[in-house]
Amino acid sequence: MRAIGTSQLFSYFDASAEPREAKYTEIRKGVGHPVKSFMDLAKKVAELQYRNPELELLFRGQNSDHQNLQKNSTLKPTILRSAKGSRQPPARALLHERFERLAQAEQQLVALFEAKDLLPKTQLRRQRILRWAILQHYEVCATPLLDVSRSLRIAASFATVGAENEAYIYVLGVPNLSGVLTVSIDSGIQTIKLAGICPPAALRPHIQEGYLMAEFPEMGAFDQKLEYEHYETDFGRRLVAKFRFNPKTFWADRSFPRVPQRALYPDAHDSLAKLLKSIRLPSPKAPR
Repeated sequence: MRAIGTSQLFSYFDASAEPREAKYTEIRKGVGHPVKSFMDLAKKVAELQYRNPELELLFRGQNSDHQNLQKNSTLKPTILRSAKGSRQPPARALLHERFERLAQAEQQLVALFEAKDLLPKTQLRRQRILRWAILQHYEVCATPLLDVSRSLRIAASFATVGAENEAYIYVLGVPNLSGVLTVSIDSGIQTIKLAGICPPAALRPHIQEGYLMAEFPEMGAFDQKLEYEHYETDFGRRLVAKFRFNPKTFWADRSFPRVPQRALYPDAHDSLAKLLKSIRLPSPKAPR
């Protein structure tokens, strides 16, 4: 993918009270701009959208700021992430094992939809990106896709899960979205609206306002990954802003409550989530 900010980019940078012109590399290396409350965050995101009108903003929440060897924030798809406790790119053997595991999961997913006569079984056979979307969003196995949301409140709620004194919101800029699948050849990315491609039985994507980001053209196999440098597959290159907050005080305003974890993962009401538990794969060599 190509880096963001070839044109003018405005961001909140560290403790600066006002947005200013910045490079994505500065944003990645910074500690993150502090926000006190959800309303504080929402106002600043609104300012970012106004200052960067050529971009669509998507959000990702995390309970920690993962960094690479250069101590830059890194936002990689699960299949390309470093092994636990390491900042080194994953070794070739580990990457090969992950892609093999993904291929096995795809085969079982198609067989499951065929056996249960589920929609959209025909599209599932034909479209690899649809198989990946289901496997990624339901955390069956690692894929070349990155989970994001169009909802700032959903992203902030995800960031709070498991967080102690600090949580993070990443604002990513993509070309203007249109329809279910938006492809930007110039940027080298594609953005998928989950609610538009997942079967009706899937509740998670609708409640989470989920989207997925991927390389374009998509990275279909281990051998194709070898054609890319590790830094090229890092969505940190699309970072518009990085915010940090204290989850213990961030949700104090009852007008904007945190979305509870049981609502973020409504698996008790999600028939697809129950079916996917029947997929059996070898234990991964590294965490998802």
